Amino acid sequence: MGSSFEKAVDNLARVGQVVIGKQWMRQIVEGEGQRVNALRTSGVVGPGWQASDCAVAPGGPTRVMTGSDGVKVPLITEAEKRRRRENQARRRAGRKARRSRRDGRRRVRGADQPYKEFKIGVFYDEPRTHQYAFGTSGDHTVLGKMLRREAAKLKLGEADEKLSISDGAEWIRRQFQTQLPMLDAMILDFYHLAEHVAGTARTCYGEGSQAAATWTHRVLEAVRNEGAGAVLVVIEETWRTVRSPRKRKGLQDLRTYVAKRCDMLDYPAFRARGFDIGSGPTEAFCKTLTARLKGSGMRWNRRNAEAVMALAALEHSHLWQTYWNAQRQAAA
Repeated sequence: MGSSFEKAVDNLARVGQVVIGKQWMRQIVEGEGQRVNALRTSGVVGPGWQASDCAVAPGGPTRVMTGSDGVKVPLITEAEKRRRRENQARRRAGRKARRSRRDGRRRVRGADQPYKEFKIGVFYDEPRTHQYAFGTSGDHTVLGKMLRREAAKLKLGEADEKLSISDGAEWIRRQFQTQLPMLDAMILDFYHLAEHVAGTARTCYGEGSQAAATWTHRVLEAVRNEGAGAVLVVIEETWRTVRSPRKRKGLQDLRTYVAKRCDMLDYPAFRARGFDIGSGPTEAFCKTLTARLKGSGMRWNRRNAEAVMALAALEHSHLWQTYWNAQRQAAA
């Protein structure tokens, strides 16, 4: 999971005196990842913990948080696949192996674009001692069904406090509302809001200006202490002081963004209950689950990329040893 297949082959030969080819290593790893995905879908692989394990403090309420996001993954396009096949055919020209290799392997079409958005879902508790992540190359509806299925495994509905923290994307909100209706609160990640506010400040007052910094601070303090209504008041006051169409458009965009998410910006109430208002764990999983996929020059088949991401999710969900222990018992 931390190196190329070629490096893994070298390490295996050096440490275990087991010699296999790079393509065999690739097939073994990707095949195991596909197996993990199949076992997760069938219910065999799960989080290894439940909502009842997630007390905020000894004797206190149980709290489970969830998040979701999209992340770009480099995929091999159909044109790149075609060039690879042509080069391989030229290198194998005249060999008998050419026909058997070509005819014995099912060809998989490449992607229509070099990058595709994969979807990631996460469940975790307050101290991060329990965390569980998974991903898919499917669309938002596929991810939504996964959220519901995995939530059932950890008995999310039995937690005293259940909340989501996300960047507020429409597809994420819709899936939480549809697939996880038991959530007590949906929170907009404070730092995503801060990025939108800072962008509007730059539009109205100039890049790097003190006025932009002052306005950003004013808006963020207002929302932290008073919620969405206070932000809309500041935006309206600022609107009256500017005439530039570009500045007014920036303010209008921010107003629309906030107005659509008023319920997600009740930071005073969230903070009073001790809720986190940052989606750091979800952002971290976006990086760790796709780090192996984003090496320099890498391009993946969609299914193989999803398989490698499944193995990364297994490891970073603290289920690696549990999974292999279960596989050894099944083999015995």
